[in-house]
Amino acid sequence: MPKDVIMPALELAQDTGRVVQWLKANGDFVTQGEIIVEIETDKAIVELEAEATGRLRNISAEPGSDVPVGTVIAKIWAEDEIEHEAPSVPGTAPESDSISTAAKDSKARDQRTAEVTPVAGDGPNVGDGAVGNAASIGERRLPSSPKARRLAAEQGIDLSSLSTAVGRPVMAADLHQAERVSSASGEKLEVNRTWRIMAERLTGAWTSIPHFYLSREVNATRLIELKRTGQAQADFKVTISDLLVQSVAHCLREHPRLRTLWQNGVPYASTDINVGLAVASNEGLIVPVIHRADRMSLLEIAHARAEIVRRAQSGKARPDDLAGGAFTISNLGMYGVDSFLAIVNPPQAAILAVGRIVDRVAVVSGNPTVRPAMTLTLSCDHRLVDGLRAARFLSDLVNALEGPS
Repeated sequence: MPKDVIMPALELAQDTGRVVQWLKANGDFVTQGEIIVEIETDKAIVELEAEATGRLRNISAEPGSDVPVGTVIAKIWAEDEIEHEAPSVPGTAPESDSISTAAKDSKARDQRTAEVTPVAGDGPNVGDGAVGNAASIGERRLPSSPKARRLAAEQGIDLSSLSTAVGRPVMAADLHQAERVSSASGEKLEVNRTWRIMAERLTGAWTSIPHFYLSREVNATRLIELKRTGQAQADFKVTISDLLVQSVAHCLREHPRLRTLWQNGVPYASTDINVGLAVASNEGLIVPVIHRADRMSLLEIAHARAEIVRRAQSGKARPDDLAGGAFTISNLGMYGVDSFLAIVNPPQAAILAVGRIVDRVAVVSGNPTVRPAMTLTLSCDHRLVDGLRAARFLSDLVNALEGPS
């Protein structure tokens, strides 16, 4: 049996994915693990690997097409399967079926034409107050006045979007109004699909999730020492974020409510402790995930973090890089931010916002002293986590970061 190439789902809420480009063509020989297609999902552009060795055939999704997740978009055939594949014999539909189909198509075209037939003819004496023949946009026909169509052509205005906005036949006055609005509001910015979906998801999260926040200041002396020790053992960069991932992952073992997921009104338990890191890219905000971080050493986390962030920021992320996150860390300390409130990343229960490390005055044994400190702010979904559970988690996390281990 051939191996199906399936449109991947990186999370429970994802409905579709878009084919960016095929890196292999129909009939090409591919090996298992080879990148064959780039897919744009709700989160980022990911590279899909071949799950078998053989001939890539039956490509059914063209570049630019949106495909429901789980859909078979191609097949990988072994060489012996191709040799024994029964040849397809093109058939001819019965004449009655052909006539019936043609009649249905003709009836459908007539119906569509009737639905957009304007209320007045487009003659030489027709003014702007009467709607003339519909303007052709691709295969659609949009009701509009002759003067509106002339102005739209002169100004390069898309009548399809304007017709949808006003909800009636477009008049010249509508174009004058659109021109005034455009001049007043400035240049329209184009956003890519990743940014648009990010905006939609976070708007939904902000308006539907009952957020609450807890903050703690952390003595960062021990963190700085551990980072210095780890860096001395590695030939790649070790960061404060790596230490945070390690400590958060271990705390999540004892606080399972902080790694539950909310989907369609039902809480789900996350069995694996997968920690995501919010990362900015040219495409928008993405969250690469370090899987089973509680089982990894600091240097293993640092190496994994460097690899997945590099792939994500270069648009070469793999499906597993962005899937399965149970908790998110957002660190803006490197940009000089003292503290901030992060929006929960659905369907997760919580996100940790991390500020910069800065010298602050603290009272130790009754005496003022200066020490490095940073502020952690935990944002929680109150449907999954209550204040007491969140406070206990944050307390254990602070103790872990300040402790000797």
